[in-house]
Amino acid sequence: MKKFLFVDLDDTLFQTPKKCPGETDLQAAAYLKNGDACSFTTARQRAFFEFAQSGMTLIPATARNGDAFRRVDLPFTSYSVLDYGGIVLQPGGALDAGWLALMQSDMQTALPGLQDAMRIIDDFQIKTGMPSRARLIEDYNTPFYIVVKDHEARGERLADIEEQVLQQWIAAEGSDYFIHRNGNNLAVLPKTLNKARAVAYLRAELEAEHGPIVSFGMGDSRSDARFMAACDYAIIPNGTQLAALTVAAL
Repeated sequence: MKKFLFVDLDDTLFQTPKKCPGETDLQAAAYLKNGDACSFTTARQRAFFEFAQSGMTLIPATARNGDAFRRVDLPFTSYSVLDYGGIVLQPGGALDAGWLALMQSDMQTALPGLQDAMRIIDDFQIKTGMPSRARLIEDYNTPFYIVVKDHEARGERLADIEEQVLQQWIAAEGSDYFIHRNGNNLAVLPKTLNKARAVAYLRAELEAEHGPIVSFGMGDSRSDARFMAACDYAIIPNGTQLAALTVAAL
């Protein structure tokens, strides 16, 4: 029976140097647009990657868009899930046009709510004197979600945005959306956009091709839990947001 690992990238297979305290054997794994290395693997992460590759096919399931994914230097050879599940690439990198057509329809329906959330965030930021603003993230000519980052990377300010304005909006007219906050990243996404949906789609594709499969899901954040739950087994890196909410909380 074939085995497939659906795996998040950032803070799961690699991370920025500031998240590697005490690590001396780092190797570049992802790059900025100017070519500078920005994310690195530890020796343990490389050992895990080698171990996983020896018995499983790895399928990235990432929030990265197409451009950022192309700047990841890891040898993936199968399908890829990008943009929180909005984009599926086939083996070889060709766009899955059928999946994109479905998502484009859903995202056009979701766009007015995303624009409303952007306005709410920006109004709050102006009121509190903060310069950071929400941005609409698009890829393949499709709007997917909005994100705001604090200009000084102070995560507590993002918590203020979530707790003081967004939670109330979600509880009222924003019930078709959800909030993802991890570190200096606060995103508002339509519920129709999620990695779990794309993973379920690919599981069906893989089972049609190979028959019954064994699937594993691996990720670091609360939002990854949904696609991991869509798999047969879940793998959680230690020291991550999801580990703190699950195994470390026991």
